Amino acid sequence: MNVIGKATALLAAMVIATAGSTPQHAHAEDYITIGTGSVSGLYYPLGTAICRQLNKDRPRHGIRCTAEVSNGSVANLQALRDGRVDFAIVQSDWQALAYEGTPSLWRGLPFSDMRAVFSMHEEIFTVVARADAGISTFSDLRGMRVNIGNPGSGQRATMLALMNSLGWTFDSFSEVYELSAAQQSAGLCAGEFDAMVFAVGHPSASVEEATTACDSVLIPLDEPEIRAVIAGNKFFNFTQIPANLYRGNPLPVKSFGFAATLVTTRQKRLKVVHELVRSVFSELDMLRRAHPAFYQLKAPAMVGEYQAAPHHRAARAYYRAEELLPRN
Repeated sequence: MNVIGKATALLAAMVIATAGSTPQHAHAEDYITIGTGSVSGLYYPLGTAICRQLNKDRPRHGIRCTAEVSNGSVANLQALRDGRVDFAIVQSDWQALAYEGTPSLWRGLPFSDMRAVFSMHEEIFTVVARADAGISTFSDLRGMRVNIGNPGSGQRATMLALMNSLGWTFDSFSEVYELSAAQQSAGLCAGEFDAMVFAVGHPSASVEEATTACDSVLIPLDEPEIRAVIAGNKFFNFTQIPANLYRGNPLPVKSFGFAATLVTTRQKRLKVVHELVRSVFSELDMLRRAHPAFYQLKAPAMVGEYQAAPHHRAARAYYRAEELLPRN
């Protein structure tokens, strides 16, 4: 029996074991949705690529997948908890905060039914400023006009968490803007504000637009107080944006990062999760080719890193059959 066959056989055994309470004619076709992000970001093309791979085999498994545009990580978590989406793409730091409980979500109540499916590309907290704004460090943002992202987005939530750690408030800036990732590059180049902050995988179309349509620079997050915040946060890791990735930015830019992750709930049916996981991992090269930011995806890291919530039962069974997780 080949590797995929092992995983499929294991799923069949799990489904049979739980079939007593579910009529065989139920779920003739499943319609599932993935909460993603803005069309111009990476979450939407990622969700679209996952759905495309799953839908290829729809005549066999009867599952139809759709990627839904959303405001981002925090909005996706809320939609998942409310049952408005079946899967959600979220920043790994907000996956952890939601699962463990944080005052900024649901009055601190943990989302204990959340389950991890897999991790994806690295995301880097990115600050882009107009070259003529006189900004060379993160601290220089004080007193400036800054776009922090739309409500419900992970970029905004992470920026607010960073501001809180530094003792900053909205009053630290001369003006605060709340444009989405799809709008912010145009706003920066139009001179509406001086800088924008967001979390994104690289290369990024938004950063490319901001550095091509006008003279913009990437700002490092390398000051001692910033490094102390990063080092003290278990959800962040030190990383950098590569040199010469964008016009006018010839040097690597130090920052911090996390990962995009796919999550669902404990209640999601075994077959649905198994088929989604199988469609991705059995043809991982297809997902890698969907965007340059996905090129470095590796199965062991996707399974073993950046997960705070436990794996969904069907995902865990697949990974064990594939020897991506230990069997004990």
